[in-house]
Amino acid sequence: MRKFRKVIFWIHLVSALFAGVIIFVMSVTGALLAFERQTIEFAERDARYVVQPSGAERLLPQEMIERFLLLRPDAKPASLSISSSPDEAWAISLGREGTVFVDPYTGAITGESNKAVRGAMSTLREWHRYLAMSGDQRPIGKALTGAANLIFVLLAISGLYIWLPRILTWKRVKPVIWFRGGLRGKPRNFNWHNVIGFWTSLALVVFTLTATVMSYQWANDLLYTLTGNEPPSSQGRSPNGTQKEERPYAYPENLNALWLSAEQQSPTWKSISLRLPIENNSAAFTIDEGIYWNIFGRSSLTLDTTTAAVSKWDPYSQRNGGQQLRSWFRFLHTGESLGLTGQIIGLIACIGGAFLVWTGFSLSFRRFAKWVRKRRAAAAVYVREAEI
Repeated sequence: MRKFRKVIFWIHLVSALFAGVIIFVMSVTGALLAFERQTIEFAERDARYVVQPSGAERLLPQEMIERFLLLRPDAKPASLSISSSPDEAWAISLGREGTVFVDPYTGAITGESNKAVRGAMSTLREWHRYLAMSGDQRPIGKALTGAANLIFVLLAISGLYIWLPRILTWKRVKPVIWFRGGLRGKPRNFNWHNVIGFWTSLALVVFTLTATVMSYQWANDLLYTLTGNEPPSSQGRSPNGTQKEERPYAYPENLNALWLSAEQQSPTWKSISLRLPIENNSAAFTIDEGIYWNIFGRSSLTLDTTTAAVSKWDPYSQRNGGQQLRSWFRFLHTGESLGLTGQIIGLIACIGGAFLVWTGFSLSFRRFAKWVRKRRAAAAVYVREAEI
């Protein structure tokens, strides 16, 4: 067992040295992104919320779009999102140009998305996912972060094994599960490495495993296979390699009837979003029904724009186990699936990951320096003996 533990230790150390810098970058950016949604919402709070006038009725979607296009005649909305909350502005996405918020009672523009804050968050995500590589270099960045993430899984699991005392007694366990005061240098780093690793290991395993599913197609397919479902086919280019023909921008003239049909499909709805422009006489809605344990579970609805009849209804509750579990993973990775508590855990785990890299590097460099000193001392003894 001692030999096996030694092998695991060296695998742990060498793997950390190879991937440590990338893990540090992902940990720091992950911590800064922990409250991304709240940060953006706070920066845009004046535009996102309105005061409902006494006795006022909300505009109909058709009227809202028409008023907006009068104010922005050259705009081409990519989606319209409506919340059931009476004090939330409606959101009209303009794609890469950002999002415009409109008053649901007057149609007036209340503000736009905060490009500075969103830009900063986008930059952090680029570092987190691709090490800020772009263009043809992006696949390289994704491969590096994906590999580092896999190594992080190995480090979290092997670190727990190395941490585990050979004899499980409170006297042996206590010094490595809590911080000890008065330590400096190597003893302090060793204590911090053990304590932080112990308390963050479970969260780090969850975050790295969910990231693995999002990073690799084989991991995503394995998720479906383990739940007894067939993996979805990957969506690539059309068989002939031609680009989709660009069509004139259009939105349905019977938008009110379509929206009413969408609301009736799920009376408990919290938000409804319509993708624009309309193609092939099909209106694609995304509905937050507000009834699922997974707060990010969404249902899909497709309506025939000529009749407002349901062409396809795909509620979240009827999706297979692989699809539902996959929808959990995206927001388990950020902690948002568990609400504010999950995000706090994610923040602490990311900070812990950065400290694990720092203390691990420090311990490794001290070990290497000690080895160099021993080699020099042995060489000096050999020279003296040779002279004699």
